[in-house]
Amino acid sequence: MTRNSATARKAEELLGGPVVATAPVAGGDICTATRLKLSDGRSALMKTHVHPPPGFFAAEARGLRWLAEADGVAVPEVLAVDEDCLIIPFVETGKQIPDAAVAFGRALARTHATGADTFGAAHDGFIGKLPMRNTPADTWAEFYATNRLLPYLKVARDRGAIDESGAGAIESLVGRLGDLVPTEAPARLHGDLWNGNVLWGTDGVIHVIDPAAYAGHREVDLAMLSLFGMPHLPRVLDAYHETQPLADGWEDRLGLHQLFPLLVHACMFGGGYGARAAGVAARY
Repeated sequence: MTRNSATARKAEELLGGPVVATAPVAGGDICTATRLKLSDGRSALMKTHVHPPPGFFAAEARGLRWLAEADGVAVPEVLAVDEDCLIIPFVETGKQIPDAAVAFGRALARTHATGADTFGAAHDGFIGKLPMRNTPADTWAEFYATNRLLPYLKVARDRGAIDESGAGAIESLVGRLGDLVPTEAPARLHGDLWNGNVLWGTDGVIHVIDPAAYAGHREVDLAMLSLFGMPHLPRVLDAYHETQPLADGWEDRLGLHQLFPLLVHACMFGGGYGARAAGVAARY
């Protein structure tokens, strides 16, 4: 590791201690990641963005702290946060072992069960680099329609990422959400739980990063894990179900909650994600 003086100085100001060395970390298409070696021997990860949207890192820090309140999944501590950066402990990654997957499934169930008072959150946030509205609602069907599906469907349509027929299929589904999804109390969600945000630590524990946290239906996190896949996923899901049994038919409903990440990807990347979302909606 060498020492990038500008990055090190910024980190030192926020942490109140010396940074011995820095090194770039690969991965991520939104922020620049840098590993920091601190004078006490610890390593930290600093995420920076030259021109982040207002409140971008503050939202992530809130989500990390909120998830950490639950006795569930391992979440990095927020060491420091500023308008243009976030610093957390560096997670050393290792083998993807089955026992860690089982423990993660149980821990995720506990995080979800910690719950919240209502669907949504006190503050809006971000999903990837897109704004994410979290206006509270009394029912999941209302929240999912007005905060998740319809806003991103509009963006995807405006950007030409979904055709009118596909958009119509999703709109027709929105009105039936209350009949399709079982009523449950709000769960404490990571909100962006795809494999890239799941770190298999050398300590034998799975840690989660980069949340888009809010209170929602617990099947959302499971749907995103299933959409993009992760090692030993069947073990994760089995352990989850044993800890906090899911309502009958949950596997058939995964597609309903995959519509949101598919629409987000359509907004961000275009390609075939809009058509894929329309195809999923048509199944219901």
